[in-house]
Amino acid sequence: MEYDRQGFATAADGTRLYYGLRGSGPIGVVLNDGIGCDGWIWERVQPELAEHHRVLHWHYRGHGRSGAPRDRAHIDIATLADDMARVMDAASMRDGVLIGHSMGVQVSLEAIRAHRDRVRALVLVCGAYGRPTTTFHGSDTLDTVLPALLSLVRRHPGVARAVFSRVPAKLAFRIARLSGEIDVDTLREEDFVLYIEHLARIEPDLFFGMLEKAGQHTAEDLLPSIDVPTLVVSGEKDTFTPPTLSHHMSDMVPGAEHFELRGASHAAPAEQPVSLCLRIEKFLRERVEQREEAPPAAERSAS
Repeated sequence: MEYDRQGFATAADGTRLYYGLRGSGPIGVVLNDGIGCDGWIWERVQPELAEHHRVLHWHYRGHGRSGAPRDRAHIDIATLADDMARVMDAASMRDGVLIGHSMGVQVSLEAIRAHRDRVRALVLVCGAYGRPTTTFHGSDTLDTVLPALLSLVRRHPGVARAVFSRVPAKLAFRIARLSGEIDVDTLREEDFVLYIEHLARIEPDLFFGMLEKAGQHTAEDLLPSIDVPTLVVSGEKDTFTPPTLSHHMSDMVPGAEHFELRGASHAAPAEQPVSLCLRIEKFLRERVEQREEAPPAAERSAS
């Protein structure tokens, strides 16, 4: 993605965290990726949002241009939320609207818990509020096999690295199309290839370890107390995060709005960027900008 400014923040444990800034405006927007991603999902979303807002995108530890975690034990959701706050500090963004995709939904929700003053609103896209490995494809199979898979990867790192890095990106795209995991009519092959190529560069034990941590995390207890404007977005054909979870999340968050992208898969932001951006802009205009422009209740009653 193109940026107006790029830089690095330093995490609490010394890990270097890459970020890029684009656009300008009174509202800051923070893009939080899914696991294994370094921005491919936002390729066509970020430029649209940057037309009116200051958009901050960053890379998780061990992802993209960020450094490997100094301490491999610190790859949990709470650590990632703290990393995000550090990145916002480095980018001179006091607060912002957090837009999270997939695991980025968990990171955004955890930021509400630990850094409430940094969050102006939430846009939660195709993600679960917690324990995503128990609902992947509507079952807990991934959660069941993940510990053994992670153990195998750690015992044979060389083999895992070879397997992880040698799946041809174009072949992976064809498999995803045939399996129905993506919307073949709207997702561009070049966008999906970016994802596979980046995924191949991530250390397998980091990827599966972070996935395990995400599977242990939940913010369900937090949902009823969220007091910022919230938009929940689901993909009608999302098999990674079943839409029922998004419906439940929007029901649990006071005043939350829900928007479903028809025909969209888990890759909804890359498949339907225009529809998503239009809905986000409507949400920001009506729930964030107008809310902040409105006079306090005491002042309205006095008038």
